[in-house]
Amino acid sequence: MPNRRDFLRGVAGATAGMLVTGGKFANVLARTPQEGATKRRQVSIAGRRIKVVDVHAHCMIPEVADVVKGTNLERSARTGGPGGGGQILGPERIRTLDQRGIDVQLIGIDGFWWYGTADRDLASKIARVQTDKIAEWCSAHSDRFVGLVPVTLQFPDLAAEQLEHGMKQQNFRGAEIGGNVAGESLSASKYDPFWAKAEELGAFIFVHPSSSENIVKEGELSGSGDLGNIIGNPFETSVLFSHLIFDGTLDRYPGLRICGAHAGGFLPSYMGRTDQTCDVRPRADCKNKKKPHEYFHDQLMADSLIFTEEGLRHMVAEMGSSQVLYGTDIPFKWPDSVDLILQSTDLKDAEKEAILGGNLSKLLKLS
Repeated sequence: MPNRRDFLRGVAGATAGMLVTGGKFANVLARTPQEGATKRRQVSIAGRRIKVVDVHAHCMIPEVADVVKGTNLERSARTGGPGGGGQILGPERIRTLDQRGIDVQLIGIDGFWWYGTADRDLASKIARVQTDKIAEWCSAHSDRFVGLVPVTLQFPDLAAEQLEHGMKQQNFRGAEIGGNVAGESLSASKYDPFWAKAEELGAFIFVHPSSSENIVKEGELSGSGDLGNIIGNPFETSVLFSHLIFDGTLDRYPGLRICGAHAGGFLPSYMGRTDQTCDVRPRADCKNKKKPHEYFHDQLMADSLIFTEEGLRHMVAEMGSSQVLYGTDIPFKWPDSVDLILQSTDLKDAEKEAILGGNLSKLLKLS
Protein backbone atom coordinates (compact mmCIF):
# COMPACT_ATOMS: atom_id res chain seq x y z
CA MET A 1 0.00 0.00 0.00
CA PRO A 2 1.44 3.38 -0.89
CA ASN A 3 2.09 5.83 1.89
CA ARG A 4 2.39 9.60 2.07
CA ARG A 5 5.89 9.55 0.65
CA ASP A 6 5.10 7.51 -2.43
CA PHE A 7 1.50 8.59 -2.99
CA LEU A 8 1.14 7.43 -6.52
CA ARG A 9 4.15 9.36 -7.79
CA GLY A 10 2.83 11.89 -10.19
CA VAL A 11 -0.80 12.73 -10.75
CA ALA A 12 0.28 15.14 -13.44
CA GLY A 13 2.01 12.41 -15.45
CA ALA A 14 -0.90 10.08 -14.94
CA THR A 15 -3.35 12.64 -16.21
CA ALA A 16 -1.84 12.67 -19.66
CA GLY A 17 -1.74 8.90 -19.87
CA MET A 18 -5.29 8.40 -18.71
CA LEU A 19 -6.84 11.05 -20.89
CA VAL A 20 -5.66 9.75 -24.24
CA THR A 21 -9.22 9.65 -25.50
CA GLY A 22 -9.92 13.32 -25.07
CA GLY A 23 -8.13 14.99 -22.21
CA LYS A 24 -11.02 15.25 -19.74
CA PHE A 25 -12.07 13.09 -16.83
CA ALA A 26 -15.62 13.32 -18.12
CA ASN A 27 -14.66 11.28 -21.17
CA VAL A 28 -13.85 8.37 -18.90
CA LEU A 29 -17.08 8.86 -17.00
CA ALA A 30 -19.05 8.77 -20.21
CA ARG A 31 -17.88 5.29 -21.11
CA THR A 32 -20.43 2.65 -20.40
CA PRO A 33 -19.78 -0.53 -18.43
CA GLN A 34 -20.46 -2.53 -21.59
CA GLU A 35 -17.33 -1.34 -23.38
CA GLY A 36 -14.97 -4.28 -23.34
CA ALA A 37 -17.09 -5.87 -20.63
CA THR A 38 -16.33 -9.36 -19.39
CA LYS A 39 -18.88 -11.84 -18.17
CA ARG A 40 -20.13 -10.72 -14.78
CA ARG A 41 -19.70 -13.28 -12.04
CA GLN A 42 -22.83 -14.10 -10.09
CA VAL A 43 -22.16 -14.93 -6.44
CA SER A 44 -24.70 -17.26 -4.86
CA ILE A 45 -25.22 -19.02 -1.55
CA ALA A 46 -27.40 -22.14 -1.46
CA GLY A 47 -28.51 -21.37 -5.00
CA ARG A 48 -29.62 -17.82 -4.22
CA ARG A 49 -27.95 -14.78 -5.76
CA ILE A 50 -26.54 -12.40 -3.13
CA LYS A 51 -25.18 -8.87 -3.27
CA VAL A 52 -21.42 -8.45 -2.83
CA VAL A 53 -20.20 -5.08 -1.50
CA ASP A 54 -16.50 -4.16 -1.33
CA VAL A 55 -15.60 -1.85 1.56
CA HIS A 56 -11.91 -1.36 0.75
CA ALA A 57 -10.81 -0.01 -2.63
CA HIS A 58 -8.63 2.83 -3.84
CA CYS A 59 -8.89 5.55 -6.43
CA MET A 60 -7.09 8.74 -7.36
CA ILE A 61 -8.16 12.00 -8.97
CA PRO A 62 -5.66 13.36 -11.53
CA GLU A 63 -7.22 16.83 -11.53
CA VAL A 64 -5.81 17.47 -8.06
CA ALA A 65 -2.41 18.07 -9.70
CA ASP A 66 -3.64 21.41 -10.99
CA VAL A 67 -4.75 22.44 -7.50
CA VAL A 68 -1.35 21.85 -5.87
CA LYS A 69 0.85 22.98 -8.75
CA GLY A 70 3.48 25.39 -7.48
CA THR A 71 2.84 24.57 -3.81
CA ASN A 72 4.84 22.53 -1.33
CA LEU A 73 2.45 19.63 -1.95
CA GLU A 74 3.15 19.38 -5.67
CA ARG A 75 5.64 16.56 -5.23
CA SER A 76 3.25 14.63 -2.99
CA ALA A 77 0.52 14.53 -5.60
CA ARG A 78 2.30 12.31 -8.10
CA THR A 79 1.55 8.90 -9.56
CA GLY A 80 3.61 6.16 -11.07
CA GLY A 81 2.72 6.29 -14.75
CA PRO A 82 -0.24 6.70 -17.07
CA GLY A 83 -2.44 4.14 -15.34
CA GLY A 84 -1.93 5.51 -11.85
CA GLY A 85 -1.26 1.97 -10.67
CA GLY A 86 -4.83 1.04 -11.58
CA GLN A 87 -6.28 3.67 -9.27
CA ILE A 88 -7.61 5.99 -11.97
CA LEU A 89 -11.29 5.25 -12.39
CA GLY A 90 -12.32 3.95 -15.79
CA PRO A 91 -13.76 0.93 -17.64
CA GLU A 92 -11.02 -1.35 -16.29
CA ARG A 93 -12.34 -0.88 -12.76
CA ILE A 94 -15.80 -2.01 -13.81
CA ARG A 95 -14.37 -5.03 -15.62
CA THR A 96 -12.50 -5.96 -12.46
CA LEU A 97 -15.68 -5.79 -10.42
CA ASP A 98 -17.50 -7.94 -12.96
CA GLN A 99 -14.75 -10.54 -12.98
CA ARG A 100 -14.73 -10.82 -9.20
CA GLY A 101 -18.49 -10.74 -8.70
CA ILE A 102 -18.55 -7.40 -6.88
CA ASP A 103 -21.85 -5.58 -7.20
CA VAL A 104 -21.05 -2.37 -5.32
CA GLN A 105 -17.71 -0.86 -4.34
CA LEU A 106 -16.98 1.91 -1.86
CA ILE A 107 -14.29 4.20 -3.18
CA GLY A 108 -12.12 6.71 -1.37
CA ILE A 109 -8.64 8.16 -1.41
CA ASP A 110 -5.84 7.06 0.90
CA GLY A 111 -2.38 8.49 1.52
CA PHE A 112 -3.77 11.66 3.12
CA TRP A 113 -0.82 13.71 1.95
CA TRP A 114 -3.00 16.83 2.11
CA TYR A 115 -3.09 16.52 5.93
CA GLY A 116 0.38 18.06 5.74
CA THR A 117 -0.68 21.55 4.70
CA ALA A 118 -1.49 24.24 7.23
CA ASP A 119 -3.08 26.31 4.44
CA ARG A 120 -6.80 25.98 5.10
CA ASP A 121 -7.80 27.35 1.71
CA LEU A 122 -5.51 24.97 -0.18
CA ALA A 123 -6.67 22.01 1.86
CA SER A 124 -10.26 22.93 1.11
CA LYS A 125 -9.59 23.13 -2.63
CA ILE A 126 -7.85 19.73 -2.63
CA ALA A 127 -10.75 18.10 -0.83
CA ARG A 128 -13.33 19.77 -3.05
CA VAL A 129 -11.90 18.61 -6.37
CA GLN A 130 -11.46 15.08 -5.06
CA THR A 131 -14.96 15.01 -3.62
CA ASP A 132 -16.56 16.44 -6.74
CA LYS A 133 -14.83 13.98 -9.07
CA ILE A 134 -15.65 10.97 -6.91
CA ALA A 135 -19.26 12.16 -6.77
CA GLU A 136 -19.25 12.55 -10.56
CA TRP A 137 -18.03 8.99 -11.06
CA CYS A 138 -20.48 7.53 -8.55
CA SER A 139 -23.37 9.42 -10.12
CA ALA A 140 -22.45 8.09 -13.56
CA HIS A 141 -22.34 4.53 -12.16
CA SER A 142 -24.80 4.78 -9.30
CA ASP A 143 -25.59 1.07 -9.30
CA ARG A 144 -21.94 0.07 -8.81
CA PHE A 145 -20.15 2.70 -6.70
CA VAL A 146 -20.58 4.58 -3.43
CA GLY A 147 -18.24 7.39 -2.38
CA LEU A 148 -16.43 8.22 0.86
CA VAL A 149 -15.57 11.90 1.39
CA PRO A 150 -11.83 12.80 1.51
CA VAL A 151 -11.91 15.29 4.40
CA THR A 152 -9.21 17.70 5.59
CA LEU A 153 -8.92 16.24 9.05
CA GLN A 154 -6.18 18.63 10.19
CA PHE A 155 -8.99 21.19 10.37
CA PRO A 156 -11.68 19.20 12.25
CA ASP A 157 -14.38 21.85 11.89
CA LEU A 158 -13.75 22.04 8.14
CA ALA A 159 -13.73 18.25 7.92
CA ALA A 160 -17.13 18.21 9.61
CA GLU A 161 -18.47 20.71 7.04
CA GLN A 162 -17.04 18.67 4.17
CA LEU A 163 -18.59 15.50 5.51
CA GLU A 164 -21.99 17.13 5.85
CA HIS A 165 -21.84 18.64 2.36
CA GLY A 166 -20.78 15.35 0.80
CA MET A 167 -23.47 13.32 2.51
CA LYS A 168 -26.35 15.77 2.17
CA GLN A 169 -25.59 17.21 -1.27
CA GLN A 170 -23.63 14.52 -3.13
CA ASN A 171 -24.94 11.20 -1.80
CA PHE A 172 -21.75 10.12 -0.05
CA ARG A 173 -22.23 7.62 2.79
CA GLY A 174 -19.33 8.62 5.01
CA ALA A 175 -15.63 9.44 4.94
CA GLU A 176 -12.26 7.77 4.51
CA ILE A 177 -9.63 9.01 6.94
CA GLY A 178 -6.06 8.28 7.98
CA GLY A 179 -4.99 6.80 11.29
CA ASN A 180 -3.49 10.05 12.60
CA VAL A 181 -2.86 13.66 11.66
CA ALA A 182 0.83 14.60 11.73
CA GLY A 183 1.38 12.08 14.49
CA GLU A 184 -1.50 13.27 16.61
CA SER A 185 -4.07 10.76 17.84
CA LEU A 186 -7.61 11.21 16.57
CA SER A 187 -8.86 10.66 20.11
CA ALA A 188 -7.63 14.15 21.05
CA SER A 189 -10.48 16.49 21.96
CA LYS A 190 -9.70 18.81 19.02
CA TYR A 191 -11.19 16.16 16.70
CA ASP A 192 -14.49 16.04 18.55
CA PRO A 193 -16.24 18.35 16.04
CA PHE A 194 -15.58 15.78 13.32
CA TRP A 195 -16.64 12.79 15.41
CA ALA A 196 -19.75 14.63 16.59
CA LYS A 197 -20.78 15.42 13.02
CA ALA A 198 -20.08 11.85 11.91
CA GLU A 199 -22.34 10.54 14.65
CA GLU A 200 -25.04 13.12 13.89
CA LEU A 201 -25.07 12.17 10.20
CA GLY A 202 -24.82 8.43 10.77
CA ALA A 203 -21.65 8.48 8.67
CA PHE A 204 -19.68 5.34 7.95
CA ILE A 205 -15.98 5.98 8.65
CA PHE A 206 -13.31 3.88 6.94
CA VAL A 207 -9.80 4.17 8.38
CA HIS A 208 -6.80 3.52 6.17
CA PRO A 209 -3.36 3.76 7.82
CA SER A 210 -0.08 5.07 6.43
CA SER A 211 2.63 2.61 7.50
CA SER A 212 2.86 3.67 11.16
CA GLU A 213 5.00 6.67 10.22
CA ASN A 214 3.56 8.38 13.30
CA ILE A 215 4.62 5.61 15.66
CA VAL A 216 7.93 3.99 14.76
CA LYS A 217 11.24 5.74 14.29
CA GLU A 218 12.40 6.49 10.76
CA GLY A 219 13.95 3.48 9.07
CA GLU A 220 12.70 0.97 11.62
CA LEU A 221 10.47 -0.78 9.07
CA SER A 222 12.85 -0.46 6.12
CA GLY A 223 14.68 -3.39 4.54
CA SER A 224 13.24 -6.66 3.31
CA GLY A 225 9.62 -7.63 3.63
CA ASP A 226 7.92 -4.28 2.94
CA LEU A 227 7.34 -4.04 6.68
CA GLY A 228 5.84 -0.55 6.45
CA ASN A 229 2.88 -2.19 4.76
CA ILE A 230 2.84 -5.66 6.31
CA ILE A 231 3.44 -4.60 9.92
CA GLY A 232 3.11 -0.81 9.84
CA ASN A 233 -0.38 -0.58 8.42
CA PRO A 234 -2.14 -2.94 10.86
CA PHE A 235 -0.04 -1.59 13.74
CA GLU A 236 -1.20 1.98 13.10
CA THR A 237 -4.84 0.90 13.07
CA SER A 238 -4.33 -1.08 16.28
CA VAL A 239 -2.95 1.99 18.03
CA LEU A 240 -5.74 4.25 16.75
CA PHE A 241 -8.50 1.87 17.83
CA SER A 242 -6.84 1.50 21.24
CA HIS A 243 -6.80 5.28 21.70
CA LEU A 244 -10.43 5.62 20.63
CA ILE A 245 -11.36 3.00 23.21
CA PHE A 246 -9.17 3.91 26.20
CA ASP A 247 -9.40 7.70 25.76
CA GLY A 248 -13.20 7.50 25.81
CA THR A 249 -13.93 8.76 22.28
CA LEU A 250 -16.24 5.88 21.49
CA ASP A 251 -18.16 6.45 24.71
CA ARG A 252 -18.58 10.15 23.96
CA TYR A 253 -19.98 9.27 20.54
CA PRO A 254 -21.70 5.90 20.86
CA GLY A 255 -23.32 6.23 17.45
CA LEU A 256 -19.99 6.08 15.59
CA ARG A 257 -19.44 3.23 13.15
CA ILE A 258 -15.77 2.87 12.19
CA CYS A 259 -14.17 0.20 10.02
CA GLY A 260 -10.45 -0.53 10.13
CA ALA A 261 -8.62 -1.67 7.01
CA HIS A 262 -6.50 -4.83 6.89
CA ALA A 263 -8.67 -6.92 9.21
CA GLY A 264 -8.87 -4.10 11.74
CA GLY A 265 -5.18 -4.28 12.57
CA PHE A 266 -3.81 -6.61 15.23
CA LEU A 267 -6.30 -5.74 17.97
CA PRO A 268 -9.06 -8.21 17.02
CA SER A 269 -6.47 -10.99 17.28
CA TYR A 270 -5.16 -9.83 20.66
CA MET A 271 -8.35 -9.02 22.50
CA GLY A 272 -7.65 -11.05 25.63
CA ARG A 273 -4.66 -8.99 26.78
CA THR A 274 -6.33 -5.72 25.79
CA ASP A 275 -9.39 -6.61 27.86
CA GLN A 276 -7.24 -6.95 31.00
CA THR A 277 -5.52 -3.57 30.68
CA CYS A 278 -7.74 -1.49 32.95
CA ASP A 279 -7.85 -4.18 35.65
CA VAL A 280 -4.18 -5.05 35.93
CA ARG A 281 -2.17 -2.01 34.81
CA PRO A 282 -2.14 0.63 37.58
CA ARG A 283 -1.10 3.44 35.21
CA ALA A 284 -3.61 2.62 32.47
CA ASP A 285 -5.80 5.65 33.30
CA CYS A 286 -8.70 4.14 31.35
CA LYS A 287 -11.56 6.39 30.27
CA ASN A 288 -13.59 3.62 28.61
CA LYS A 289 -16.88 2.53 30.17
CA LYS A 290 -16.93 -0.97 28.66
CA LYS A 291 -14.51 -3.81 28.10
CA PRO A 292 -12.49 -3.23 24.89
CA HIS A 293 -13.95 -6.26 23.15
CA GLU A 294 -17.46 -4.84 23.52
CA TYR A 295 -16.69 -1.96 21.16
CA PHE A 296 -15.90 -4.52 18.47
CA HIS A 297 -19.45 -5.83 18.76
CA ASP A 298 -21.07 -2.60 17.65
CA GLN A 299 -18.95 0.50 16.94
CA LEU A 300 -15.75 -0.97 15.50
CA MET A 301 -15.61 -3.11 12.37
CA ALA A 302 -12.93 -4.65 10.18
CA ASP A 303 -12.55 -5.67 6.58
CA SER A 304 -12.00 -9.30 5.58
CA LEU A 305 -8.39 -8.96 4.38
CA ILE A 306 -7.12 -11.76 6.62
CA PHE A 307 -6.48 -14.40 3.86
CA THR A 308 -6.78 -17.62 5.87
CA GLU A 309 -9.80 -19.63 6.95
CA GLU A 310 -8.56 -19.73 10.54
CA GLY A 311 -7.97 -15.99 10.54
CA LEU A 312 -11.49 -15.39 9.28
CA ARG A 313 -12.95 -17.82 11.83
CA HIS A 314 -11.12 -16.06 14.66
CA MET A 315 -12.24 -12.60 13.53
CA VAL A 316 -15.86 -13.68 13.50
CA ALA A 317 -15.46 -15.41 16.86
CA GLU A 318 -14.04 -12.25 18.44
CA MET A 319 -16.19 -9.64 16.71
CA GLY A 320 -19.29 -11.37 15.39
CA SER A 321 -20.19 -11.70 11.72
CA SER A 322 -22.07 -8.37 11.84
CA GLN A 323 -18.76 -6.52 12.27
CA VAL A 324 -16.76 -8.09 9.43
CA LEU A 325 -17.03 -6.53 5.96
CA TYR A 326 -15.78 -7.94 2.67
CA GLY A 327 -12.84 -5.94 1.28
CA THR A 328 -10.43 -6.29 -1.64
CA ASP A 329 -7.83 -3.49 -1.58
CA ILE A 330 -8.37 -3.09 -5.34
CA PRO A 331 -6.30 -2.37 -7.41
CA PHE A 332 -3.57 -3.96 -5.28
CA LYS A 333 -2.99 -7.65 -5.90
CA TRP A 334 -3.99 -9.34 -2.68
CA PRO A 335 -5.84 -12.69 -2.70
CA ASP A 336 -9.58 -12.27 -3.09
CA SER A 337 -11.56 -13.46 -0.07
CA VAL A 338 -14.91 -14.08 -1.81
CA ASP A 339 -14.24 -17.79 -2.13
CA LEU A 340 -12.56 -17.94 1.27
CA ILE A 341 -15.83 -16.70 2.76
CA LEU A 342 -18.07 -18.82 0.56
CA GLN A 343 -16.13 -22.01 1.27
CA SER A 344 -15.73 -21.48 5.01
CA THR A 345 -16.83 -24.50 7.01
CA ASP A 346 -17.12 -22.40 10.17
CA LEU A 347 -19.63 -19.83 8.93
CA LYS A 348 -23.35 -20.29 8.49
CA ASP A 349 -24.86 -19.21 5.17
CA ALA A 350 -26.47 -16.18 6.80
CA GLU A 351 -23.08 -15.10 8.17
CA LYS A 352 -21.43 -15.47 4.77
CA GLU A 353 -24.12 -13.34 3.16
CA ALA A 354 -23.79 -10.71 5.90
CA ILE A 355 -20.03 -10.43 5.49
CA LEU A 356 -20.07 -10.39 1.70
CA GLY A 357 -22.57 -7.58 1.45
CA GLY A 358 -25.50 -7.75 3.82
CA ASN A 359 -23.85 -5.81 6.63
CA LEU A 360 -22.84 -2.89 4.43
CA SER A 361 -26.09 -2.91 2.46
CA LYS A 362 -27.98 -2.45 5.72
CA LEU A 363 -25.54 0.05 7.22
CA LEU A 364 -25.34 2.24 4.11
CA LYS A 365 -28.97 1.72 3.08
CA LEU A 366 -28.03 0.33 -0.32
CA SER A 367 -31.03 -0.56 -2.44
